[in-house]
Amino acid sequence: MLNQLIVANYAIAERVELQFRQGMTTLTGETGAGKSIVLDALGLVLGGRADAGAVRHGAKRADITASFDVSRIAEARQWLEAHDLDDENDCILRRVISKDGRSRAYINGQPCPLADLRELGGMLMDIHSQHQHQSLLQKETHRKLLDEFADADKLAGEVRAAWKAWHQTQQRLGELRGNRDENEARLQLLRYQVEELDRLALEDDELDNLEAEQARLSHAETVLHNCHQASVLCSEDEPSAASLIQQALQQLEQLPVEIPALADTLQMLNEAQIQVSEAGNNLRHFVEDYDADPARLEEVEARLSTIYELARKHRVTPETLGELHTQLQSELEELDGGEGSLERLEADVAELFETWQAKADELTSRREKAAAELDSRIAGELAHLSMPSVQFVTRLARHEKNAPSAVGNEDIEFLISANPGQPARSLSKVASGGELSRISLAIQVVVAQTSTIPTLVFDEVDVGIGGGTAEVVGRLLRQLGENGQVLCVTHLPQVAAQAHQHLFVSKFSEQDATFSRIEALNDDGRVKEVARMLGGVDMTEQTLAHAQEMFQKGQATHH
Repeated sequence: MLNQLIVANYAIAERVELQFRQGMTTLTGETGAGKSIVLDALGLVLGGRADAGAVRHGAKRADITASFDVSRIAEARQWLEAHDLDDENDCILRRVISKDGRSRAYINGQPCPLADLRELGGMLMDIHSQHQHQSLLQKETHRKLLDEFADADKLAGEVRAAWKAWHQTQQRLGELRGNRDENEARLQLLRYQVEELDRLALEDDELDNLEAEQARLSHAETVLHNCHQASVLCSEDEPSAASLIQQALQQLEQLPVEIPALADTLQMLNEAQIQVSEAGNNLRHFVEDYDADPARLEEVEARLSTIYELARKHRVTPETLGELHTQLQSELEELDGGEGSLERLEADVAELFETWQAKADELTSRREKAAAELDSRIAGELAHLSMPSVQFVTRLARHEKNAPSAVGNEDIEFLISANPGQPARSLSKVASGGELSRISLAIQVVVAQTSTIPTLVFDEVDVGIGGGTAEVVGRLLRQLGENGQVLCVTHLPQVAAQAHQHLFVSKFSEQDATFSRIEALNDDGRVKEVARMLGGVDMTEQTLAHAQEMFQKGQATHH
């Protein structure tokens, strides 16, 4: 809901600050007083096109700020959160236009692209005028309104999601088909490489074990020679290490007196003799049992050669051959019957299409049922608005060749037939500005309970009508205001008298400059303004009495 609008140095308004409430607000004033300032300023702050002429003469820039309460607008809150611009339930849109025509946009104080301002603004307010903000002329608006009326927003979202999944898979399938020859060649190569690595059958830690065994076997002759020599030196040679230790022991044992300080030394020599003898025995047994199998060495070296050769072939290190094997197997499975295979993708595309089709058919069923109800109810409202001969038709046009679409099976467009017997045609080709405003009003009244846009703006919806029809227009606008917020520029006292809030626009001159003033009227002011709208400049007591009666009736009537 729009809470506040501040307009500075825009058109002939030096500064206007307006507070808005829920309900119906009318803007009235003499022709040329500047009633369009509010609507045009709102259009700019919602992302409309701007030019240097928007800046008040003598000012450097125009500055427009609109504050909204988005606590009940889930779509807007989600958008703000997704763009890291959320500020609890407040949303402040700002547009600054320089006198050279350049403009800047802000959302909650953060600079933003104009497209973001326009996208978010479309969730906050819908302006129905005779100019560029006529969203009713857009087919996208027609589809959104019908889906909301049919309570099919969630289902429409599921259709979009199903179409996206189908579309992405279809693209992958197309790419695979386009690269069929290349993929087949890759498949053949992968099969050959995987079979080659399968035959190698390299086991975990096998490479380390083979390299260690190869090192041992290739040095077998040196190992045997050195170990034999060591064995001889320990216990067989003359003198051997064991015999030399024995001689040392004998020298100490033949000392003429016992020396306690040498006790530990004697023990160490005894232990050394035992250790050297055992070492000699161990070396002898090792030499006798050592396997210097040349045939095994040849097998090991042949196995290692095969491993090294495959590693060079694939340009990887021998240690990563196992990892490469796993990787190539996965790619082969993917191309040859896996999730990325042509056959699997074709099956996925068919399955995803069926999912989309089922949801799209359900959506079509809801739309067809809702369209008939919508047409009937809008026809009733148009009759109240003195347009009984206008036929309103919601057309569901099936897409050619039943091609899948993100929006479902059909395009949706609102059509009207202005006169009996004439075919229904597009709104943009048939309706005049005033008719379009009233048609828009009728639609909004019907869909008000399901629409997600809380603030509706109508610019002169009363063009070309009067009398009892004008009172009906006022009643419909007030009815809309009961469920949300409605701003309306009007020339009809029957409409103004029924508003919850009344803004009066006037202009004045001062020191060769023209200014616009907008003020909220109290009850007495509202009666006088209704009287002016009824009787013109010269207001008689009779006119004032009529205005008082119209105002009281408009405020007392429950809709």
